[in-house]
Amino acid sequence: MRTSANSRQRPEPLDEDERLLKELGYTQQLHRRMGAFGSFAASLSVISIMSGTLLLFGFGLNSGGPAVVMWGWLAVGPLVLCLAAALAEITSRYPTSGGLYFMARQLGGERWSWYTGWLNLLGLVAGIAAQDYGIATFTAAWANLQWGITPSPGAMLALYAVILLLHAVLNLFGARLMNILTSVSAWWHLAGAVVIIGALTLIPSHHQPAGFVFSQFTNNTGWPPGAYVILLGMLLPCFALAGYDTSAHLSEETTRASVTAARGIVRSVAVSWIAGGVLLAALLFAVQDYAATLASPTGTPVAQIFLDALGVAVAKALLLVIIVAQFLCGYTVTASASRMIYAFARDGALPGWARWQKVSRRTAIPANAVWLAIAVAFVLALPSLYSASAFAAVTAISVVGFTPAYAIPVLLRLRHRDKWVPGPWNLGRFSRPVGWIAVLWAAAVTVLFMLPQTSPVTATTFNYTPIATLAALALAALWWRIGRRSYLQRRASTSTSQTHAEEDGEFEGIV
Repeated sequence: MRTSANSRQRPEPLDEDERLLKELGYTQQLHRRMGAFGSFAASLSVISIMSGTLLLFGFGLNSGGPAVVMWGWLAVGPLVLCLAAALAEITSRYPTSGGLYFMARQLGGERWSWYTGWLNLLGLVAGIAAQDYGIATFTAAWANLQWGITPSPGAMLALYAVILLLHAVLNLFGARLMNILTSVSAWWHLAGAVVIIGALTLIPSHHQPAGFVFSQFTNNTGWPPGAYVILLGMLLPCFALAGYDTSAHLSEETTRASVTAARGIVRSVAVSWIAGGVLLAALLFAVQDYAATLASPTGTPVAQIFLDALGVAVAKALLLVIIVAQFLCGYTVTASASRMIYAFARDGALPGWARWQKVSRRTAIPANAVWLAIAVAFVLALPSLYSASAFAAVTAISVVGFTPAYAIPVLLRLRHRDKWVPGPWNLGRFSRPVGWIAVLWAAAVTVLFMLPQTSPVTATTFNYTPIATLAALALAALWWRIGRRSYLQRRASTSTSQTHAEEDGEFEGIV
């Protein structure tokens, strides 16, 4: 009887996910309610074929035209998939909310971790800004068809702020709602794409020939026609196929995360590439008047294609399908960014970290981190009040933040083979070749989208991506100098706790 009483007083044993997380230095605070489909759905929702592909569709038409849109999509997809697969096998070994920056720490040390985290954070908050401002743009296009309204830049910014607030509020309800909405989002994206593709294929009485879709070149950038313009057009697929690290950031809320999160990353990219390519082709074949599409009074070429090919009623209905998909995407991007802020703050890597790491006892949500993500995203969109190319710049900031942050852990794994122990999901003998392709591709993309997108370069066409990136890195460097001591002390404290636990045999059988 005494033994039984003692056994009842012992804490419940940790499950596999909790034990692995504790091995990595953290205790379970968030609720694990996401399964394999939820993890896949979260990344699929952030990639969002009805968001990234359609938000920059007009940019692609002006920066190379249909030929660059289609061939660029087909060429970029396999390269992005290499980077996603290389990142997925590292996620399998280190499934934490910190994601990329935690991987960089394990493979390269604290300084690599620090700057990787800041780049990832820049990509995430810029991703929120790009997604939510894009929602405002499509909502304005719907309002133009419904009521003939053309909003001013100030009205667009106000609409954008409302969308941000809605995403913040929804993110405060907890993991259960997130699991539901991400699953709904995945099905909505796939079903919505099927409906749009079907309508554009069956309803129009006229379709463009294949020669138009695959060889029509248009250059409205101001730069001389050539390779530079073609490369600029690659911003569309690079932005559209980003955000797949969401599965990693939500891994502490995912069951069997070391396998589930890795598969979610790869599958979301593969499905998005295929479905997005079909959607882009359907739009281009359905163009009725190319010049009118580029100069659409709605401000959105996609809306003009719907209007010309399908009529007003169907156009408005399909725009609502897209807006809902984009809204669900923005919700998930906000969740991913808030988890990154939470994880980064609990290690003392952000100014005011004690505030941003707090988790609500009732919902197990890092509420302060949600509000910080929304606030920074709003600031990033302020140049839209005076800059005609602000939206393209924000999307470029997101790509420039995401891409090197994805590539740094991969590079460190390639350089420090002695530190690398594969997780249960890995690429085997293809790991190194796939990794080097991913790193070289990421380096080229990072340089490309720092460059001017429009000529001549003026105050209204200036690509402020380099400024935003340098500002984030300067803040990171300043905080490293100011807060490094407390950060390293917190890291040392975590490592000591982990070592003591290992000595007590808590992690037996995990590695």
